[in-house]
Amino acid sequence: MVPVLLILCIFFLAEVMPDEASSMPSVSLPGCPDKCGNVSIPYPFGIGKECAATSLNSYFIVTCNATFHPQQPTIGDQEAVVEVTDISLEHGEMRVLSPISPICFASSNTTFNKFGGGYNLQSTPFLPSPSRNRFMVIGCNTLGLFGGYQGAASQYAAGCHSYCEGINTTSDGAPCAGMGCCEAAIPANLTAFGVMFEMNQSKIWGFNPCFYAMVAEVGWYSFRKQDLVGNLGFIDSRAKRGAPIIADWAIRNSSCPEEEKEPPSGYACASANSYCTAANNGPGYLCQCSKGYEGNPYIPNGCQDIDECLLRTQDSKYEELYPCRKGVCHNTPGSYFCKCKMGTRSDGTNFGCQSLHASTGLVIGLSVSAIVLMALACLYIMQLQRKRHMMEKEEYFRQNGGLKLYDEMRARKVHTIHILTEKEIKKATDNYSEDRVLGCGGHGMVYRGTLDDHKEVAIKKSKVINDDCREEFVNEIIILSQINHRNIVRLLGCCLDVDVPMLVYEFVSNGTLSRFLHGADRTSPIPLDLRLKIATQSAEALAYLHSSISCTILHGDVKSANILLDDQHNAKIADFGASAQKSMDENEFIMFVQGTLGYLDPESFVSHQLTEKSDVYSFGVVLLELITRKRAMFEDRFNEKKSLAHTFLLMFRRNKHQLMLDIEIIDEAVMAVLEKLAQLAVHCLCPSGDDRPTMK
Repeated sequence: MVPVLLILCIFFLAEVMPDEASSMPSVSLPGCPDKCGNVSIPYPFGIGKECAATSLNSYFIVTCNATFHPQQPTIGDQEAVVEVTDISLEHGEMRVLSPISPICFASSNTTFNKFGGGYNLQSTPFLPSPSRNRFMVIGCNTLGLFGGYQGAASQYAAGCHSYCEGINTTSDGAPCAGMGCCEAAIPANLTAFGVMFEMNQSKIWGFNPCFYAMVAEVGWYSFRKQDLVGNLGFIDSRAKRGAPIIADWAIRNSSCPEEEKEPPSGYACASANSYCTAANNGPGYLCQCSKGYEGNPYIPNGCQDIDECLLRTQDSKYEELYPCRKGVCHNTPGSYFCKCKMGTRSDGTNFGCQSLHASTGLVIGLSVSAIVLMALACLYIMQLQRKRHMMEKEEYFRQNGGLKLYDEMRARKVHTIHILTEKEIKKATDNYSEDRVLGCGGHGMVYRGTLDDHKEVAIKKSKVINDDCREEFVNEIIILSQINHRNIVRLLGCCLDVDVPMLVYEFVSNGTLSRFLHGADRTSPIPLDLRLKIATQSAEALAYLHSSISCTILHGDVKSANILLDDQHNAKIADFGASAQKSMDENEFIMFVQGTLGYLDPESFVSHQLTEKSDVYSFGVVLLELITRKRAMFEDRFNEKKSLAHTFLLMFRRNKHQLMLDIEIIDEAVMAVLEKLAQLAVHCLCPSGDDRPTMK
């Protein structure tokens, strides 16, 4: 089923001179119309079944709607039809107008959690373009969330928060950075997606009864205060026909054939002088005409030779594109060459000539000397590069606080931290081999490494470090080196002679708590005493970080994926990537939300700050995972995305939370314990941080 919020992509405007129009190669099948109104319809798309590549995908069928003037192409089935405004063969893109589904309310009781529209593209050739579109929310004091699937299994969730506090200080045309509207990026290969509004409005914005969430083309929407006023005012005034969405299309049922092998049956690149290239987004491939040819590569003989010489005579702009300096242009299949006139010779490019006297000044005897000089210059440059490389490493080491770290280690008599070189790190990870990757998060890559003493370690290679934070980085290493708790992953060393410093931790062998609870082996029972052991050890570790060392350390990203288990299923808190980020700007905060949806303290949506009570809130979600064995964002029996914290709180208030408990641990003998755990989790999830308990 093609969706309500459908998709897709882009703009294709071929500049054709009036006297050239009759010579342009056809883009449609013989006997088929190549336009609907003002929109070109290139094959594999076609108006009607007979003119479209239905063997590749039935969604290549286009309907020409005569109710519009001029006529307008549409695509889709009876349940969801969208208007097409552009199709591009060259880029594999289409632009459509997608209806916007608003959510409106009429009473002062404005606390709700409501799902909006969505789509499922798994049977279509379309995927929304991640670079051309953004997820947008328009309204006051509301959190718009969207989640979906990347490919067959990988889940994705993100969103943004818009508010109207101080709306009079902003102006029409302001960026969608949170005031009245907000936006968030969408991922590649997003095959299905749904929208949810969450809103707990302490102030009533009477002028703004409707909210809108949409996926729309980058740059299409420009904020206006008038969009917030009245019922459906935005749709009536600016989006009656829908919002433009850019998407990538491709031949999705296979990939490019291997070189020197016979193309498979149904191969779409039907024209000679064409080639196959991978799809811009998701699986599949596109067809392109070879260099020097133009037309439709999906049609037999669709790629026709470009007569570069004729183009040069018709339009001066082609003289720079197809140069023929001081010669006579001759067209060849797929190219051209310049035949030099009397008294000239080739300039060595086949596309230009030069006078004979210009080259007679060259002295052949200088060639050998020039070669020798070039060789000596190369050796000298290699020596300079080697010296520059060594100086660069020394500079990185100094910038990253290596000298200060040595002084601090001597002063504090710290002997547990080892400083490794980049060469040692590369050796330990087989030059950052993909086989060594343990995980990839918002803060960087984690590799499994083996040091020269055969000790296995986890090496964290961060994505970036702010220059202003390099001074603090050394202090953090000293602080982390003093952490000595059996349930916290121990820092063993660091590497400083690189642009972005790397940290080396002890290796924990049994994976994450998230995989233990929700992984492929989910059918294995987990006894209650083991769950209590993991919860207790995790809580002790966080309490130690908050109050048992010389200075408070905030973890900042507590979740089941950051709790590791050893061979005896002892819990070890890991990944302090967010521990130093006590406050974040809005862009950093949005990136953080994408990786932590379901765990993040609601207060931090307003303050953009992390506190000890933020860790308490996230730990409350982990407690719920342990007693329900559901993910922080889970699917209910209707395959709808739900927030575990939000759903459990609703059920708790109705005294029906026992229905959410994992059936494996429900027993009359332990119901009192389970009830205490549920009450503790609810206490941790209090909206106000002041009402939550401490980790201790």
